[in-house]
Amino acid sequence: MYQITAKGPREAIEPAWDALAWADPSPAGAVDAKEDGRHAWRLDAYAETAEEADACKAMILETSPSLNPVVEALEDRDWVTLSLEGLPPVEAGRFIVAGSHALAKSAPGKTPILIEAGPAFGTGHHGTTLGCLLGFEEVLKRARPQKVLDVGTGSGVLAIAAIKAGAKRAWGTEIDADSVRVANENAAKNHVANAFHTFETGGGMNTTIRGDGPYDLVFANILFRPLVGLAPTIAGLTAPGGHVILSGLLSHQEPLVREAYASRGLGLIHRVRKDGWSSLVFERMR
Repeated sequence: MYQITAKGPREAIEPAWDALAWADPSPAGAVDAKEDGRHAWRLDAYAETAEEADACKAMILETSPSLNPVVEALEDRDWVTLSLEGLPPVEAGRFIVAGSHALAKSAPGKTPILIEAGPAFGTGHHGTTLGCLLGFEEVLKRARPQKVLDVGTGSGVLAIAAIKAGAKRAWGTEIDADSVRVANENAAKNHVANAFHTFETGGGMNTTIRGDGPYDLVFANILFRPLVGLAPTIAGLTAPGGHVILSGLLSHQEPLVREAYASRGLGLIHRVRKDGWSSLVFERMR
Protein backbone atom coordinates (compact mmCIF):
# COMPACT_ATOMS: atom_id res chain seq x y z
CA MET A 1 0.00 0.00 0.00
CA TYR A 2 1.21 3.50 -0.88
CA GLN A 3 0.05 6.90 0.32
CA ILE A 4 0.32 9.92 -1.97
CA THR A 5 0.07 13.27 -0.21
CA ALA A 6 -0.01 16.80 -1.56
CA LYS A 7 -0.58 20.11 0.23
CA GLY A 8 -1.49 23.47 -1.23
CA PRO A 9 -4.27 25.97 -1.84
CA ARG A 10 -7.80 24.77 -2.46
CA GLU A 11 -7.74 25.90 -6.09
CA ALA A 12 -4.86 23.45 -6.72
CA ILE A 13 -6.03 20.57 -4.51
CA GLU A 14 -9.62 20.35 -5.75
CA PRO A 15 -8.84 19.77 -9.46
CA ALA A 16 -6.31 17.08 -8.52
CA TRP A 17 -8.84 15.39 -6.25
CA ASP A 18 -11.46 15.57 -8.99
CA ALA A 19 -9.10 14.04 -11.55
CA LEU A 20 -8.21 11.08 -9.31
CA ALA A 21 -11.76 10.52 -8.05
CA TRP A 22 -13.32 10.49 -11.50
CA ALA A 23 -10.71 8.70 -13.58
CA ASP A 24 -12.10 5.44 -14.94
CA PRO A 25 -10.25 3.42 -13.95
CA SER A 26 -8.46 5.42 -11.29
CA PRO A 27 -5.00 4.42 -10.07
CA ALA A 28 -6.14 5.44 -6.59
CA GLY A 29 -8.17 3.10 -4.44
CA ALA A 30 -9.30 5.97 -2.21
CA VAL A 31 -8.99 9.76 -2.36
CA ASP A 32 -9.73 12.45 0.21
CA ALA A 33 -9.33 16.22 0.30
CA LYS A 34 -9.80 18.45 3.33
CA GLU A 35 -8.72 21.67 4.96
CA ASP A 36 -5.32 21.43 6.65
CA GLY A 37 -5.02 24.75 8.41
CA ARG A 38 -5.58 28.37 7.53
CA HIS A 39 -5.74 28.80 3.73
CA ALA A 40 -4.23 25.32 3.25
CA TRP A 41 -5.69 22.07 1.92
CA ARG A 42 -4.42 18.51 1.83
CA LEU A 43 -4.96 15.70 -0.66
CA ASP A 44 -4.44 12.07 0.35
CA ALA A 45 -4.64 9.20 -2.13
CA TYR A 46 -3.97 5.51 -1.59
CA ALA A 47 -2.74 3.00 -4.16
CA GLU A 48 -2.05 -0.72 -4.00
CA THR A 49 1.13 -0.83 -6.13
CA ALA A 50 4.15 1.36 -6.78
CA GLU A 51 3.08 1.71 -10.43
CA GLU A 52 -0.36 2.95 -9.40
CA ALA A 53 1.22 5.34 -6.88
CA ASP A 54 3.44 6.78 -9.63
CA ALA A 55 0.38 7.13 -11.85
CA CYS A 56 -1.41 9.04 -9.08
CA LYS A 57 1.55 11.35 -8.70
CA ALA A 58 1.67 11.95 -12.45
CA MET A 59 -2.04 12.79 -12.57
CA ILE A 60 -1.68 15.26 -9.70
CA LEU A 61 1.26 16.99 -11.39
CA GLU A 62 -0.49 17.06 -14.75
CA THR A 63 -3.63 18.60 -13.24
CA SER A 64 -1.98 20.93 -10.71
CA PRO A 65 1.73 21.49 -11.55
CA SER A 66 2.21 23.75 -8.53
CA LEU A 67 1.72 20.85 -6.12
CA ASN A 68 4.54 18.65 -4.84
CA PRO A 69 3.03 15.18 -4.24
CA VAL A 70 4.99 12.84 -1.97
CA VAL A 71 4.72 9.03 -2.23
CA GLU A 72 5.22 6.97 0.92
CA ALA A 73 5.21 3.17 1.16
CA LEU A 74 3.04 1.93 4.03
CA GLU A 75 3.54 -1.22 6.01
CA ASP A 76 1.33 -4.04 4.76
CA ARG A 77 -1.46 -3.78 7.31
CA ASP A 78 -5.19 -3.04 7.34
CA TRP A 79 -4.77 0.72 7.42
CA VAL A 80 -8.46 1.48 7.13
CA THR A 81 -9.31 -0.46 10.26
CA LEU A 82 -6.23 0.67 12.17
CA SER A 83 -6.94 4.32 11.39
CA LEU A 84 -10.42 3.96 12.90
CA GLU A 85 -9.48 2.05 16.04
CA GLY A 86 -9.51 4.20 19.10
CA LEU A 87 -11.30 7.09 17.44
CA PRO A 88 -13.19 9.20 19.96
CA PRO A 89 -17.01 9.13 19.95
CA VAL A 90 -18.73 11.62 17.67
CA GLU A 91 -21.62 13.63 19.09
CA ALA A 92 -24.11 15.07 16.62
CA GLY A 93 -27.18 16.54 18.27
CA ARG A 94 -29.03 13.74 20.04
CA PHE A 95 -26.78 11.05 18.54
CA ILE A 96 -23.44 9.65 19.58
CA VAL A 97 -21.55 7.40 17.15
CA ALA A 98 -18.71 5.17 18.34
CA GLY A 99 -17.22 1.69 18.40
CA SER A 100 -17.93 -0.64 21.29
CA HIS A 101 -14.63 0.37 22.94
CA ALA A 102 -15.91 3.94 23.39
CA LEU A 103 -19.69 3.63 23.32
CA ALA A 104 -19.82 2.17 26.82
CA LYS A 105 -18.28 5.41 28.08
CA SER A 106 -20.56 7.65 26.03
CA ALA A 107 -22.52 10.58 27.33
CA PRO A 108 -25.80 9.67 29.09
CA GLY A 109 -28.97 10.85 27.43
CA LYS A 110 -27.62 10.45 23.90
CA THR A 111 -28.95 8.01 21.32
CA PRO A 112 -26.10 5.52 20.77
CA ILE A 113 -25.14 4.23 17.32
CA LEU A 114 -22.61 1.39 17.32
CA ILE A 115 -20.28 1.56 14.31
CA GLU A 116 -17.12 -0.52 14.60
CA ALA A 117 -13.90 0.15 12.72
CA GLY A 118 -14.12 -1.20 9.19
CA PRO A 119 -13.86 -0.42 5.49
CA ALA A 120 -17.39 0.95 4.94
CA PHE A 121 -17.58 4.75 4.94
CA GLY A 122 -19.49 6.42 7.77
CA THR A 123 -18.12 6.56 11.31
CA GLY A 124 -19.38 10.09 11.87
CA HIS A 125 -15.90 11.62 11.93
CA HIS A 126 -15.92 12.82 8.32
CA GLY A 127 -17.45 16.25 7.72
CA THR A 128 -20.05 14.81 5.34
CA THR A 129 -21.44 12.18 7.73
CA LEU A 130 -21.39 14.59 10.65
CA GLY A 131 -23.10 17.21 8.50
CA CYS A 132 -25.86 14.77 7.52
CA LEU A 133 -26.52 13.87 11.16
CA LEU A 134 -26.71 17.54 12.10
CA GLY A 135 -28.96 18.16 9.10
CA PHE A 136 -31.19 15.33 10.30
CA GLU A 137 -31.53 17.15 13.61
CA GLU A 138 -33.02 20.06 11.67
CA VAL A 139 -35.50 17.75 9.94
CA LEU A 140 -36.56 16.30 13.29
CA LYS A 141 -37.57 19.79 14.43
CA ARG A 142 -40.13 19.79 11.62
CA ALA A 143 -41.19 16.20 11.00
CA ARG A 144 -40.93 12.57 12.07
CA PRO A 145 -40.01 10.62 8.93
CA GLN A 146 -41.47 7.11 8.83
CA LYS A 147 -40.08 5.75 5.55
CA VAL A 148 -36.42 6.45 4.77
CA LEU A 149 -34.11 5.80 1.81
CA ASP A 150 -30.33 6.03 2.25
CA VAL A 151 -28.52 6.21 -1.10
CA GLY A 152 -24.89 5.10 -0.79
CA THR A 153 -25.46 4.03 2.80
CA GLY A 154 -21.85 2.97 3.56
CA SER A 155 -21.80 1.79 7.17
CA GLY A 156 -25.56 2.40 7.46
CA VAL A 157 -25.09 5.04 10.16
CA LEU A 158 -27.61 7.54 8.73
CA ALA A 159 -30.39 5.00 8.22
CA ILE A 160 -29.73 3.54 11.68
CA ALA A 161 -30.00 7.04 13.17
CA ALA A 162 -33.33 7.54 11.39
CA ILE A 163 -34.77 4.30 12.77
CA LYS A 164 -33.58 5.10 16.28
CA ALA A 165 -35.31 8.47 15.91
CA GLY A 166 -38.61 6.77 15.14
CA ALA A 167 -38.65 5.74 11.47
CA LYS A 168 -40.53 2.51 10.84
CA ARG A 169 -38.51 1.36 7.84
CA ALA A 170 -35.33 2.26 5.95
CA TRP A 171 -33.76 0.91 2.79
CA GLY A 172 -30.10 1.40 1.93
CA THR A 173 -28.37 1.19 -1.45
CA GLU A 174 -24.72 0.46 -2.19
CA ILE A 175 -22.70 -0.38 -5.29
CA ASP A 176 -20.06 -2.14 -3.17
CA ALA A 177 -20.80 -5.67 -1.93
CA ASP A 178 -18.58 -5.33 1.17
CA SER A 179 -20.44 -2.17 2.22
CA VAL A 180 -23.76 -3.98 1.78
CA ARG A 181 -22.55 -6.70 4.12
CA VAL A 182 -21.20 -4.22 6.68
CA ALA A 183 -24.36 -2.09 6.65
CA ASN A 184 -26.57 -5.11 7.24
CA GLU A 185 -24.25 -6.33 10.01
CA ASN A 186 -24.41 -2.88 11.64
CA ALA A 187 -28.19 -2.99 11.45
CA ALA A 188 -28.10 -6.23 13.46
CA LYS A 189 -25.57 -4.88 15.97
CA ASN A 190 -27.82 -1.85 16.56
CA HIS A 191 -30.92 -4.07 16.90
CA VAL A 192 -32.70 -2.50 13.92
CA ALA A 193 -32.31 -5.32 11.37
CA ASN A 194 -36.08 -5.80 11.32
CA ALA A 195 -36.47 -2.25 10.00
CA PHE A 196 -33.35 -1.65 7.87
CA HIS A 197 -31.89 -3.58 4.94
CA THR A 198 -29.30 -2.61 2.33
CA PHE A 199 -29.35 -3.73 -1.31
CA GLU A 200 -26.51 -3.87 -3.79
CA THR A 201 -27.84 -1.67 -6.59
CA GLY A 202 -26.83 1.34 -8.68
CA GLY A 203 -28.41 4.72 -9.24
CA GLY A 204 -31.43 3.20 -10.91
CA MET A 205 -32.40 1.61 -7.56
CA ASN A 206 -34.35 -1.67 -7.73
CA THR A 207 -37.97 -2.72 -7.93
CA THR A 208 -38.35 -3.04 -4.14
CA ILE A 209 -37.06 0.48 -3.50
CA ARG A 210 -39.05 2.05 -6.33
CA GLY A 211 -42.19 0.15 -5.38
CA ASP A 212 -42.00 1.23 -1.74
CA GLY A 213 -41.70 4.94 -2.54
CA PRO A 214 -42.28 7.74 -2.04
CA TYR A 215 -40.15 8.34 1.07
CA ASP A 216 -40.48 10.86 3.87
CA LEU A 217 -36.70 11.27 3.99
CA VAL A 218 -33.93 10.51 1.50
CA PHE A 219 -30.24 10.63 2.46
CA ALA A 220 -27.58 10.73 -0.26
CA ASN A 221 -24.04 11.14 1.07
CA ILE A 222 -22.15 10.31 -2.11
CA LEU A 223 -20.26 12.61 -4.53
CA PHE A 224 -21.03 15.84 -6.38
CA ARG A 225 -21.56 14.44 -9.88
CA PRO A 226 -23.78 11.51 -8.84
CA LEU A 227 -25.79 13.91 -6.66
CA VAL A 228 -26.57 16.04 -9.70
CA GLY A 229 -27.16 13.04 -11.96
CA LEU A 230 -29.53 11.38 -9.47
CA ALA A 231 -31.61 14.53 -8.89
CA PRO A 232 -34.58 13.32 -11.01
CA THR A 233 -34.61 9.89 -9.32
CA ILE A 234 -34.24 11.24 -5.77
CA ALA A 235 -36.84 13.96 -6.30
CA GLY A 236 -39.24 11.41 -7.76
CA LEU A 237 -38.82 9.16 -4.73
CA THR A 238 -39.44 11.96 -2.19
CA ALA A 239 -42.96 12.41 -0.87
CA PRO A 240 -44.63 15.85 -0.96
CA GLY A 241 -43.54 17.62 2.23
CA GLY A 242 -40.69 15.12 2.59
CA HIS A 243 -37.02 15.97 3.06
CA VAL A 244 -33.76 15.23 1.27
CA ILE A 245 -30.33 15.47 2.92
CA LEU A 246 -27.39 15.58 0.50
CA SER A 247 -23.65 15.56 1.15
CA GLY A 248 -20.37 14.58 -0.43
CA LEU A 249 -19.96 17.96 -2.09
CA LEU A 250 -17.45 20.71 -1.44
CA SER A 251 -18.79 24.10 -0.45
CA HIS A 252 -18.15 25.73 -3.82
CA GLN A 253 -20.17 22.98 -5.54
CA GLU A 254 -23.37 23.94 -3.72
CA PRO A 255 -24.90 26.17 -6.45
CA LEU A 256 -25.08 23.43 -9.09
CA VAL A 257 -26.57 20.94 -6.63
CA ARG A 258 -29.11 23.47 -5.39
CA GLU A 259 -30.11 24.26 -8.95
CA ALA A 260 -30.52 20.58 -9.86
CA TYR A 261 -32.92 19.98 -6.96
CA ALA A 262 -34.71 23.35 -6.97
CA SER A 263 -35.78 22.72 -10.55
CA ARG A 264 -37.56 19.58 -9.31
CA GLY A 265 -39.57 21.18 -6.54
CA LEU A 266 -37.09 20.91 -3.66
CA GLY A 267 -36.26 24.03 -1.67
CA LEU A 268 -33.16 24.42 0.50
CA ILE A 269 -34.09 24.89 4.17
CA HIS A 270 -30.80 24.28 5.99
CA ARG A 271 -27.08 23.93 5.36
CA VAL A 272 -24.19 22.54 7.42
CA ARG A 273 -20.54 23.15 6.55
CA LYS A 274 -17.80 21.02 8.12
CA ASP A 275 -14.12 20.82 7.07
CA GLY A 276 -14.83 22.30 3.66
CA TRP A 277 -17.74 19.91 2.96
CA SER A 278 -21.37 20.93 2.68
CA SER A 279 -24.51 19.06 3.72
CA LEU A 280 -27.75 20.43 2.28
CA VAL A 281 -31.27 19.86 3.63
CA PHE A 282 -34.17 20.24 1.18
CA GLU A 283 -37.92 20.09 1.60
CA ARG A 284 -40.20 19.04 -1.25
CA MET A 285 -43.14 21.29 -1.97
CA ARG A 286 -46.54 19.80 -1.16
